[in-house]
Parts: sequence; structure tokens; C-alpha cells
Amino acid sequence: MSIEGTNWAYAEDFVPEDRVLLVARDVAEELGCPPVLPGAGQTLQLLAQAAGVRSVVEIGTGTGVSTTYLLRGMVSGGVVTTIDVEPEHHKAARKTLAAAGFPPERARMITGRALDVLPRLTDGGYDLVLIDARKVEYPQYLEQALRLVRVGGMIAIDNALWHGRVPDPAQRDQETTAIRTTLKSVREHESLTTVLLPAGDGLLVAIKNA
Repeated sequence: MSIEGTNWAYAEDFVPEDRVLLVARDVAEELGCPPVLPGAGQTLQLLAQAAGVRSVVEIGTGTGVSTTYLLRGMVSGGVVTTIDVEPEHHKAARKTLAAAGFPPERARMITGRALDVLPRLTDGGYDLVLIDARKVEYPQYLEQALRLVRVGGMIAIDNALWHGRVPDPAQRDQETTAIRTTLKSVREHESLTTVLLPAGDGLLVAIKNA
């Protein structure tokens, strides 16, 4: 393994996950919905705690791994509105959050296609929007996130490096191209301050300034 790979592996394992998250990962593997990796999850928790986040939109619930990380960082009573097209994912996520000790009212789960649900949510009503669902729809998710997040709030995009494919110009499949397009839009957006972190599978974080 290269030095870069060794550093990444060490950072990913630096804060071990507890049984709640490990079980949720096992269920995610069974259901075929890969969750955020530990480094990205810990980063989301830290960001939520540092910013005093109270309201989150999560695009892609899975089995509740990232939801758990977010809730652990959010202020007491904060709520995650989390969207997933698969009812089985929400069923599994409810079990994860219960095992983590969170009451049901901390997560508002909406089952449906994200691009159908997002337009119904309140403009500027959220402190953080996490994008982690269908990669080909990332550009449209970003458009919605820019509307939903308040000034001073954050947009986080998981899988921003997409298994090393995004930095490789030879990779031009539909998913990689969509992610690359989204990252370019964030980088060039005048009202966003952004950073691309190598945590997990790549985590892009942007603050909305205006």
C-alpha cells in the first residue's frame, strides 16, 4: 500500500465505530445500499456539532449510518428530514436510530423519489443538506440543496471522489460525469465557500454565503 493509502486507512480507522454503526453497515451490505465510510461520517458529526446544526435534509437514508452520525452531532431536539425511495431502507434505519437511543421524532422519514420530494420542502429552512443518493441526479440535488439551505448553512456531498474515478479524466461513465459536473458547479458558484476532503470516498463541503 502507498503512503497515501496507509494514511487514508489510518485516518478512516482513527475513531472506531460502535456496534450500532457496525450492525447498520452489515444490514446495508445485505440491502445493497453502501453507507458513508467512517471518515466521512465522523466529519459530518463534527461539522454538525461545530455549527450547532438543528435541521438537516438527508438525500439517501440507507440504513441510517449517516443519519446516526448527524444526529450525534446535532443539538438536542434537532431533526433530520431523510429521503429514500426504498421503504426497506427506512425500516432498517428506524431500527438503527432506536438502537442508537434516538426517539422517532428526531428523524422525519419520507419515502419517495428525492426529486419529487425535495421541491415540497421549505426554502432556506435547513442548516445542512447531505447529498448521498443516485449519482446521476447529483446536479439536480445540488440545485435543490442551494434553495433549501439557509445563508450560513452547509451542503455536503458524499462520494465526491467516487472510488478514485472523478480525478481520472479517462473515466467518463454517466455517474462519474454527473459527480464531476456537480463538483465543478460548486467550485464555480460565487456564493459558496468550499473544500474537497479525502475523507471516506470523498466529501465535498460548502458553506452558502449569500
